[in-house]
Amino acid sequence: MSKGFDLGGLFRQAQQLQEKLASVQQEIGARTVEASAGGGMVTAVVNGKLELVQIRIEPSLLEAPDVEMLQDLIVAAVNEGIRAAQKLMADEMGKVAGGLGLGIKLPGMP
Repeated sequence: MSKGFDLGGLFRQAQQLQEKLASVQQEIGARTVEASAGGGMVTAVVNGKLELVQIRIEPSLLEAPDVEMLQDLIVAAVNEGIRAAQKLMADEMGKVAGGLGLGIKLPGMP
């Protein structure tokens, strides 16, 4: 009699993968990425949870009369920071889930 499909083994592998993904998500959440706009005049720091944790603005921009330009630079830096954090998440999660060939789309990943 041939050995049947090992459903228990598959379940254990899925559980190990789930634990590894949770661990990687936690590690990513603690990491930060930086993105800037206006040649470094505005810098946004975003964590792996896609939260803005810091914004740095060159003091000379605060003295400029063009508030709209400052607002645009802030938006650009924050958006770029979010994109960088999403890429970090996708790259790191892909290392774990990649090679499985399951075609699974992980939540929160572009």
